[in-house]
Amino acid sequence: MAEGQIRQSLSGFYDVFSAGKMYRTRARGNFRKRRITPLVGDRVVFESSSPKEGYVLEILPRTNSLRRPPVSNIDQGVVVTAVAEPEFSTNLLDRQLIALEVSDITPVIYFTKTDLIDDARYQEFETLAEGYRNIGYAVCLTREPFAEEGLNQLKTTLADKETVIMGQTGAGKSTLLNHISPDLTLATGEISKALNRGRHTTRKVSLMPIAGGLVADTPGFSSYDTLTIDYRDLCHFFPEFVALADDCRFRGCVHINEPGCAVKESLADGKLLQSRYDNYVQLLTLLKNQKPVYNKKK
Repeated sequence: MAEGQIRQSLSGFYDVFSAGKMYRTRARGNFRKRRITPLVGDRVVFESSSPKEGYVLEILPRTNSLRRPPVSNIDQGVVVTAVAEPEFSTNLLDRQLIALEVSDITPVIYFTKTDLIDDARYQEFETLAEGYRNIGYAVCLTREPFAEEGLNQLKTTLADKETVIMGQTGAGKSTLLNHISPDLTLATGEISKALNRGRHTTRKVSLMPIAGGLVADTPGFSSYDTLTIDYRDLCHFFPEFVALADDCRFRGCVHINEPGCAVKESLADGKLLQSRYDNYVQLLTLLKNQKPVYNKKK
């Protein structure tokens, strides 16, 4: 028996990387009986009689997991965000950040297509980027798209980490990966296929070695699952609100109508991003009015 990491899954096969070699395995039948599905990124115990034949025996504890894409033990998520074409939306950006926070994955923001905006608009993004940095998020914004400074910052971020790349269609995810790792020697469109961003019916999921780390491009993370958290818990996924919560007059303050709210006081003083608060109120209202989904018995 040996330990390794699942690097790829395809049609019931799991490619496990261990001690510098890849082993093709299947999951033991009792996994299905227990309704356990191995995920790419899982640390596993396996046995193998040859590199082409083996079995996953045990899945070691996960730090986190995602449903779409089905990967586990993710350290961080790079949110690739175009400043134009497609039109920029703070609401979409904040929803992506919340999706990562809910899954206990560290977000990184990378702005693209800065060559499509004028200097005045770029200054607005400089101000916005600084607001996100003040929250505690790592942000990469450069005047020229894919400037060496920004790429080197991201390469350092990717090293020794397992990362998901997410963002709206057309935001420049594949182009960014091509700049980070030219040795892929793939055309932009081909990178999308290599990282499984083709048809959503694909059953292949994989991690690719890039910049000293492992990267999973994320089909499905550009069409977000409905958040199922309680609306009263939403504030826990806004780090700037969490930092102020102890100063609110009431425990369990959701920062809407309560008197003595430290979040609203900081907002009034201009210490918080208005767009973040507006998006929070909109999403909280949506969650509050969301009807529960019941699973029908077959």
